[in-house]
Amino acid sequence: MLAALTVATAVAALLLAAWCGWAAYRDQPTKDWHFIGMAVVSLLALVQLGVGIVQLARGEQPEQGTTIFVAYLLGAFACIPAAGFMSLAERTRWGSITVAAGGIVLAVLQVRLYDIWGG
Repeated sequence: MLAALTVATAVAALLLAAWCGWAAYRDQPTKDWHFIGMAVVSLLALVQLGVGIVQLARGEQPEQGTTIFVAYLLGAFACIPAAGFMSLAERTRWGSITVAAGGIVLAVLQVRLYDIWGG
């Protein structure tokens, strides 16, 4: 895995979590700007998914197994879009809290992906 991409994705996810957490603190739902932030973080996760698949296709192997690595890659990719859809269903501060939690989960998944790959 590319360590720089993993760090960038984790930092972007934490920034999104802080931003949505601030909106929840101010009793606001997710707004259009939050969804743009979610799109940026999701794009980073998509790039990471692509890089991971290319590395596997080139014959590189993660230390802790290919199956668990692919499962974590797919989970990391789906994390923010799932939180975003859930926040659309809950148009209160709890929608913002859901996205903030999704950002924290994505950051933790990035640390785990780095460990699985052998970092």
